Amino acid sequence: MQISDDKKLMDIQREFSTKFPYLKIEFYTGKHGSGEGSPEREHLDLEETVGAVRSNHEEGDLSIDGHLKVKTLERNFADKYGLNAQVFRKSGEVWLQTISTDEWTLSEQNRKGELFSVADN
Repeated sequence: MQISDDKKLMDIQREFSTKFPYLKIEFYTGKHGSGEGSPEREHLDLEETVGAVRSNHEEGDLSIDGHLKVKTLERNFADKYGLNAQVFRKSGEVWLQTISTDEWTLSEQNRKGELFSVADN
């Protein structure tokens, strides 16, 4: 996934959800610690560009695959690109922050989201 200052947060979110349809990524003004959630009041508007919401203006290609742990992806967004990201998993009709399952891989999270969503239908 290409990260650049002129890219909108919603475009990153859309690309991510294309690969993992039962997951979504949201962006926040502040960092969250391991096992912690991100408060709604710090949620960033997805219409914002990457350049408008960060002080580190590094650009490049962020590799995202199913073997990556959630905590590693979130840390990579912060360390490499200055973006505070939080992964959410679909559970029926709601989206849950993956705070207690950050050790799971993206594929594991996506499978669990699919199971919970299919079970509710």
